[in-house]
Amino acid sequence: MLSAVTLELARLRKVKEHNYYKLIHIPMSIFWQVPQYFIIGCAEVFTFIGQLEFFYGQAPDAMRSLCSALSLTTAALGNYLSTFLVNIVDDFSTRDGDYGWIPDNLNYGHLHSFFWLLAVLSVLNLGAYLMVARWYTFKTAPI
Repeated sequence: MLSAVTLELARLRKVKEHNYYKLIHIPMSIFWQVPQYFIIGCAEVFTFIGQLEFFYGQAPDAMRSLCSALSLTTAALGNYLSTFLVNIVDDFSTRDGDYGWIPDNLNYGHLHSFFWLLAVLSVLNLGAYLMVARWYTFKTAPI
């Protein structure tokens, strides 16, 4: 999210400097997005592998495939939750007739504020994960 915030602020700075508000396509290379896609891709790969490792090592033998299916289900539910979050942010940020954080023309919006919100939610999620991880007791391996 911090990479996305940085990129969006750089893009908005370019829009403001050159008065590109009416342009649909900003003359900026698409390769500016490579770092954030690389980071999120690595995070998803390590998360998925870590989940599979956890489920195969900690779940009862009869529930391993069910746990793998549940991990994919949580990803799908996360996508629905993401859509719900975008709708909530859109409703709250456009109340006073403002363009809002995520308008159709992003040059008038505040997409960086949405990315900051996602960064804060990610930190809160990390805190919740750390609390649950501390309480978890690992299944002992048979000797």
